[in-house]
Parts: sequence; C-alpha cells; structure tokens
Amino acid sequence: MIDKKGVIMEGNISKSRKLYYSISEVADMLGVNASLIRFWENEIPTLKPQTIKGTNIRRYVEKDIEHLKVVYNLVKVRGFKISAAKKMLNANREGVDKRAEVLEKLACVRDELIEVKKQLEYLT
Repeated sequence: MIDKKGVIMEGNISKSRKLYYSISEVADMLGVNASLIRFWENEIPTLKPQTIKGTNIRRYVEKDIEHLKVVYNLVKVRGFKISAAKKMLNANREGVDKRAEVLEKLACVRDELIEVKKQLEYLT
C-alpha cells in the first residue's frame, strides 16, 4: 500500500500470506497499473515471476513482490529513470533492498506516531 507521500507501507501484502498473487493483485498492492509491472519486467531481467505453462499468466510470490517494491521505491519514490534503477540493482542489490526495507519500517513507525498523537490530542 502506498501513502500520500508515495512511501510504500505495509498493507495487505503481509497480512493475507497467499502463496501466489496475480498481476492485478500486485498492481493494486503497489497502486500502479499492471502494464507498468509488465514494463518493469521487460526492462529489469531479475523481475521474472513464474508463469503457468502454455500461458502468459503470471504468478507472483512474496519474493517477487518485495523485488517490485524495491523497483517502485527507486523509480516512483526516489525518481530514478528505469535505466538508473537497473544499474543500482545490479551494482548493489543488497544495499538497495535494505534501504527499501528501512523506509517501509519508518513509514509504519510514522503512522503509529501519528495515531498516538491523535489519541493524545483527544485526551487534552
């Protein structure tokens, strides 16, 4: 789930814990069109979800979704061109993954603090 500032937040991704997700479910999670996900898959070779034999139906697992969230962070949040994002992923995948993970956690902490602030304001 994406907040108003474009920061990826934990949402329904970790709560439902399905084995496979469709491209439309993943697109909804990220707040983008399925066509954008297909474009990213064409541009970034490491984005390769499973497909059902004989069809083009994609099946995304948690690992694929996490990878897409990293790409989303680089392209949509941080404003990198897709070519620059691809270079960053190739050069320092672990660092990029860690940074995206930290941003997600910070967004959750921020939301919790906002909720605490609202509760405190209500008490005063």
